[in-house]
Amino acid sequence: MSAASKYNRISPIYELIDLPLEYLFFRRWRTEILSGLSGKVLEVGVGTGRNLKYYPAGCFLTGIDNSAGMLEKAREKAGGMQNITLLLMDAEYLEFPDNSFDYVVTTFVLCTIPDPLKALEEMRRVLKPSGELMALEHMHSSNPVIALFEDLINPFLFFLFGDHTTRHTLKNIEEAGFIVLEAKRLAFKDVFRKIRAKP
Repeated sequence: MSAASKYNRISPIYELIDLPLEYLFFRRWRTEILSGLSGKVLEVGVGTGRNLKYYPAGCFLTGIDNSAGMLEKAREKAGGMQNITLLLMDAEYLEFPDNSFDYVVTTFVLCTIPDPLKALEEMRRVLKPSGELMALEHMHSSNPVIALFEDLINPFLFFLFGDHTTRHTLKNIEEAGFIVLEAKRLAFKDVFRKIRAKP
């Protein structure tokens, strides 16, 4: 089953699944990474639209997702917001011209895209030379105990959500041609990180 099919299936209950993490951590991190943005913004993997309320009014946001079920939830949240456009699209094949956006945003998305390197190369292509990638992501830890736990739960999370806990996302961002400006550790040693990078 594809990741999109899995997310279509769980879209009605998706926000309940990680509700504790949302209240303990995620909503604070979303505020930190999104509140200062402006101009044309692309959010890759907009999901159910949890980020939408954190964007400043001055942003012109385009959100994409490859799950119609998740996008339906995002459209409910975006009702009446004139500065938001939501589109069904594959992150590995972005249907935008080069140098289109001031910012590209991902939050807990690079763990689910089948080919994250290809998607990141696409994100770099559509960013303006002066633009920035802003990412909140979880990744494989350098701590051996945490890494072992991630290895153990990876098959279970992949089966349910198409979620990889063993990806080296910071390395992937660099391999895609980005220069990392910040890689702030947020929780569980170096598992959750805030990343800022430029093309």
